[in-house]
Amino acid sequence: MSFFVIIVAVAVSSGFRHSIRDGVAAMTGDIKITPYVSGGQDPVPMPRHLPSEDKILAIPGVSGIVPVVTRAGIVKSGEIVHGVIVKGIPDQVGDDGSVMAGPDRPSLAVSIPHRLQEITGLGPGEDLTTYFVGEKVRARKFHITDVHRDIIETDDNLLVYAGLEDMQRLNGWDSTMVSQLEVRVKNASPNALKDIEARIGFILATSPDEDENGLYVVSSARSYPQIFDWLGLLDMNVVIILILMTLVAGFNMISGLLVMLLRNIPLIGTLKAMGMQDGAIGRLFVRMGSEAVLKGMLVGNLLAFLFCLIQGTTHLIKLDPANYFVSWVPVHLPFWGILGADIAAFAGIVLLMWLPALSISKIDPAQTVRAD
Repeated sequence: MSFFVIIVAVAVSSGFRHSIRDGVAAMTGDIKITPYVSGGQDPVPMPRHLPSEDKILAIPGVSGIVPVVTRAGIVKSGEIVHGVIVKGIPDQVGDDGSVMAGPDRPSLAVSIPHRLQEITGLGPGEDLTTYFVGEKVRARKFHITDVHRDIIETDDNLLVYAGLEDMQRLNGWDSTMVSQLEVRVKNASPNALKDIEARIGFILATSPDEDENGLYVVSSARSYPQIFDWLGLLDMNVVIILILMTLVAGFNMISGLLVMLLRNIPLIGTLKAMGMQDGAIGRLFVRMGSEAVLKGMLVGNLLAFLFCLIQGTTHLIKLDPANYFVSWVPVHLPFWGILGADIAAFAGIVLLMWLPALSISKIDPAQTVRAD
């Protein structure tokens, strides 16, 4: 049971980390590159491909760069008027952040956030009229094809996802112009994100290209520190669970080993009378206890893997996304994380089992053999 709880805790913590990081990356990218200057109501373009792009991609951990066009808009549905951010992204983006070839997105097709659906009452198959204010007001009638949930879905930060080409045409830009580049990073911690952010900032600041000198770099760890702090607290909870479950299992094994020693006092006395050292006898009983721990670890791991498989495929256990950012308990099985937790717990339990083994030195072979 202890190993089951430990593995499930590791899997849930890793699942939250992956789900939330993927959600934040979908919203803003792991690291965002934008122009320093603002064009007022009209967006400011930047090149889709930077002269230093190869240097950025060569940074360890960077997996891809995604071109994006964003623009503030106003949605109107009947008497309801609400502000949104329309984000134009490529038709298909790989898990590593690379732009992939895929089926073309229907023109003016959009995915709206769940909160916007609640506000406007609009859903898939309906039209979403959106106004964009600049030097002149432009209107677009988007067609809703999907409803999504963002990690952060506040009323003043609703993201509507549209096609990159649609937003470029809206701004009067060609295919070489975007409003920002989102750098995707693979499995990076908040500190690693900040480090990569600093390295990209240095590359752009020292570039001989003046256009690159005027670009601003910010990581999601700096944009949403509260989310990453929450993940840090979640990881701390996993460490606490690991310690508590190791202690519980360890004290259970201490009780079992004590019973085993009490039942075998005559045997211990005989072994000592035959010249066997206390340490060797202790190792014998600890080895027997370790075999029981290994069996428990195997069964606990198998049950945890089965639970994670069921939860990952059926989303059986639900959550309130308003409090937990996701609508079900996410699970992810990191090989090295699980192996490390198993080894740490097993080592801790074995060390605790040496406590009752120390009592072997107090057993007098003369008394136990005579009593026997």
